[in-house]
Amino acid sequence: MTPQVAIEAHDLRRTYRTSTGTVRRRRIEIEAVRGISFSVLTGQIFGIVGPNGAGKTTTIKMLTTLLQPTSGRARVLGFDVVHDRQEVRRRIGYVVGGDRGLYDRLSGYDNLRYFAVLYGVPGGEQRRRIGSVLELVGLEKRASERVEGYSRGMRQRLHVARGLLHDPPVLFLDEPTIGVDPVGARDIRQTVAALAAAGKTVLLTTHSMIEAETLCKRIAVIAQGRVVVAGSAAAIKDSGTARAVTEILAGDVSEATLQRLRGLPGVLAVSTEVRDLTLMIRVQSTVSADLTPAILKQLNGARILNLSSRQPTLEDAYIELVSDLGRVEPN
Repeated sequence: MTPQVAIEAHDLRRTYRTSTGTVRRRRIEIEAVRGISFSVLTGQIFGIVGPNGAGKTTTIKMLTTLLQPTSGRARVLGFDVVHDRQEVRRRIGYVVGGDRGLYDRLSGYDNLRYFAVLYGVPGGEQRRRIGSVLELVGLEKRASERVEGYSRGMRQRLHVARGLLHDPPVLFLDEPTIGVDPVGARDIRQTVAALAAAGKTVLLTTHSMIEAETLCKRIAVIAQGRVVVAGSAAAIKDSGTARAVTEILAGDVSEATLQRLRGLPGVLAVSTEVRDLTLMIRVQSTVSADLTPAILKQLNGARILNLSSRQPTLEDAYIELVSDLGRVEPN
C-alpha cells in the first residue's frame, strides 16, 4: 500500500512589507520564506532545522493557517491551507515552545477542561479525552495541581496535551523543548515518539540536532528562507564534505596558530568556542587519515588538556551547510 502524503508544501513564499529609516522612511520588502517545498508522509515525524531567522516559524505558521502565503501552495491531509482553512484547523494541533498560553492559577486538569470546551470536544467525551492525553504526556498524577507549580518541562508537556485534546491526526510542534532541562526534554521526546507510534503525523522545528536525529525520519535544513538539503539524518551527514573531526581542549592558543591549523592539507574548517575558561578547537577535515600528528606539531607549546577524533555528526554537517550561506538575521 502506497503511503499517503499528510503535509505538502510547493514553492511556499512569504514576503513582509515594512519600513526603515528615521527622517526619511522608506518601504522595503523582506522575504522570510523564498520557495520552500517538501512533503511529509502519514505517521512520519518530519523535522525542520535552521538558524534563527531562517524561516522555520514562518513556514509552520503558513501550514497551520495562521499566515497566508504570498505565493505557492500547501495542503494538509488534502485540504488547501488558504481555501480550506477551517477543514485544516479541525485536523491539526499546534504547540508552541515556551510558557505562554496556560492559566497558572488553574490546575492542569482545569486548563485542559477549558481548552476542551474551546476546541468543541463534546461534553460526554471531555473527561475521557483529558484523561487520555494526560496519561500520554505523563501528567496524570499531577493533574490536580496548579500550573504555577509546574516545571518548564511539565508545562511543555501540558502544551502538547492541549494540542491533542481534539485528537488531531497531524501535530505541529514549534521548538517543543526550548528552554527545557535535559530530563524534561527527554520526556517530551518520548511523548513525541509515542505520538508517531500511535499513527500521528508530526512536523517539528528544533535547534537540537540530537532531537532531530533521534526523532525524525526525514529532516529539512533551511537557511535564508530556502531548503538547503532534505533527507534522512544519515543522508544529510553524507552530504557534508567533512570526513573526520578532531576536537582539542586547550589553554590559550594564538590566532596565528589557528591560522596555521587552517592551512594544513586536508583541513576544511577550524572553529573555536570557550568552555569553562578553556578553549575548544574543532578541526574538520576532508580526509579520513589521522591528522593528529600534524595538528599537534602546529600546537607545539600550547597547553593541551584533551584531544580526540571522531566521525562527523549531524550537527557538524548542519554547521557546514548553513555556514556556506553566511549568517542570517532574525525576521
